[in-house]
This record gives sequence, structure tokens and C-alpha cells, in this order.
Amino acid sequence: MPEQKNNPLHGKTLQVILEHLVHHYRWDGLAHHIDVNCFKSDPSIKSSLTFLRKTPWARKKVEDLYIDLFK
Repeated sequence: MPEQKNNPLHGKTLQVILEHLVHHYRWDGLAHHIDVNCFKSDPSIKSSLTFLRKTPWARKKVEDLYIDLFK
């Protein structure tokens, strides 16, 4: 397996990424950046993870937002 030292997502689970974003933006700020109902209507880590694991385009947006946070 090749080295992934330039990949900011390497070694990070979706749960860790989401928890970090929620800590930084709170749910309302996260919903402002990524317009999905799981961040707007009664949000929770568990329900959001379920949605993001089934929805590749939304997961990509979450990962991109996480990467942008560290630029």
C-alpha cells in the first residue's frame, strides 16, 4: 500500500471528521455549509453518519469541508 502522507484524511474516520466539524461549526453552521436535512432537522452524530455512509456526494462535501478547514 502506498504512503499517504499528503492525504489529510488518512487515518481519520468519518466519525472523527464529523465530530471535529460539529465542534468547530456547530450543527447550524454545518447545515449552512452543507445543505442536507441530517444537519438541520434533529441532528445527531449517529443519524448523520448513517446518511453520509449511504450518500457519497454528501460524504465528499463533508470531507472537502474538513480539508478546507485546515488550509
